[in-house]
Amino acid sequence: MGGGRRWPLKLLVKGTSSPVRLAVGIAVAGLAWNASPRPAVAADSSFSSSREKISSALDGVIRSSRAIYTIAFVVVDYKYSLRSLPPGSSDYRMKVSEVHLRSAKRLLKLCEANKGFYVKAGQFVSSLRQVPKEYTSILSSLQDQAIPCHFKDIEDVIASNLGKDLSEIFLAFDEQPIAAASIAQVHHGLLKNNQEVAVKVQYPGLEQKMKIDITTMAILSKSVSRIFPDYRFDRIIEEFERAMALELDFIQEAKNSERAARYFRNNKIVRIPGVFWDLTTSQVLTMQFCSGHKVDDVEFMRDSNINPREVAKSLMDIFAQMIFVHGFVHGDPHPGNILVSREGRTGFSIVLLDHGIYRELDERFRLDYCELWKALILLDSKKIQLLGEKFGVGKYSKYFPVIFTGRTMESKSALGTQLSNEEKRLLKQELRSLKMDDISAFMECLPSDFFPILRTDGLLRSILGKLGAPRHVRLLAYAKYALYGLETHENLDHGLTASSVLCAFRANMSYFWLRILLEFLTLVSQIEDARRSLANKFKRILHKVVRFFYQSSFFLV
Repeated sequence: MGGGRRWPLKLLVKGTSSPVRLAVGIAVAGLAWNASPRPAVAADSSFSSSREKISSALDGVIRSSRAIYTIAFVVVDYKYSLRSLPPGSSDYRMKVSEVHLRSAKRLLKLCEANKGFYVKAGQFVSSLRQVPKEYTSILSSLQDQAIPCHFKDIEDVIASNLGKDLSEIFLAFDEQPIAAASIAQVHHGLLKNNQEVAVKVQYPGLEQKMKIDITTMAILSKSVSRIFPDYRFDRIIEEFERAMALELDFIQEAKNSERAARYFRNNKIVRIPGVFWDLTTSQVLTMQFCSGHKVDDVEFMRDSNINPREVAKSLMDIFAQMIFVHGFVHGDPHPGNILVSREGRTGFSIVLLDHGIYRELDERFRLDYCELWKALILLDSKKIQLLGEKFGVGKYSKYFPVIFTGRTMESKSALGTQLSNEEKRLLKQELRSLKMDDISAFMECLPSDFFPILRTDGLLRSILGKLGAPRHVRLLAYAKYALYGLETHENLDHGLTASSVLCAFRANMSYFWLRILLEFLTLVSQIEDARRSLANKFKRILHKVVRFFYQSSFFLV
């Protein structure tokens, strides 16, 4: 900055030519959509602006061509590898798994080559439990991939947005980012008043790239659906586009973080960084600096005498409260956005970062979703089917227990306990009977509010697995806050009339007995954990005894 001086702050599928033609068309469409750009934040000349648009269009052609060729190979692989195999056969299942794996690796290479929104798309897909496991396992490696932007570009974005050089705002500013993602990176800084801050800076030119990339994805999605009618991805593309538009607006992210902080103001475990509004724009977000380690850093927790299972329980309580009580859900809870810090009365606190993607649930949906979990707890199949009709999924409501609790409608075992061998057999049979058109039809029927919940739930399950938390931690947290969500609504809606008092009394009695059931299920789960622990200890002791006698007999001989 300042006369170009660098401020050294160390502290601080048919035919060969059609894909290219299509890619050019997509790039032109992206430019056309951007015909009315936002007010320029930098004083560029007309020539420089035109040159940047041409460069962006050419880059769009390259990325789109690469995407079209990759998807064409994937389509051909599926079409010809499975052409002579009867669906549902063991040979078909084995072959389709092989094709899934090859295709996932191709898509991983595409995301790594195209970067930016393709990486975000890969991350988005990897968090969906409804896609084949080959895709989620391969694409999950994208969660930690990000190449930082050149510091000169970061300087320019900050200066053009805040109207000042770095030296006028900061006492120190670290050139090396403390975190880098596909659309922005975060730097540590020290303000003139010695306040530590984290400055999130958006990479330049992202809005143009997003329009070109989303257009490419939408066209490819429709093309694949024509070839494979059972595969429909339009809803996923729409949800991804909506999420990315939200994530590019840092003003909205700042508002989301403040709203979430208000909801958790009485929770001593949750920490949400405060916003410095005078140093925040749509492309630059300045926040309070909060230290901590990623939520899946089990080694740090053990070294700090923090119980990973307690962290898992607190994490599930936080997100269950968001979903069932607040109806305001953080949509991107991957480990990089959740930190564990050594502090507080409980010995640790959980820091929530990156509030760009939130979903405000429709109130009717929130209440129905609470009712769904109440029905799942009680194994009330009639209620689940009734709610399935309300959600618009009809016959596919039978998959709700499979998706959320890993059980079938016919399961009799208590929530959070192990399935019997017969139930496991029935569940495998149920899953094998699923066809791709069933999954696609189910996803098409779901209300849009389900998508962020499914994505968030998928990410949380992954974290719980890394923390070694038993599955009942998630189930019981959801069950408990589903009841709280219904109770909160009842208390708000009922007045002081005799009928409303009677209604409230009945509701409270229902919650009372249901909570007793939850406590009983928790006790059952704890007994099950203790039984397993004792069984494992007994096995180890028995193994040592057998080994001792074996060695003794060997020496006697």
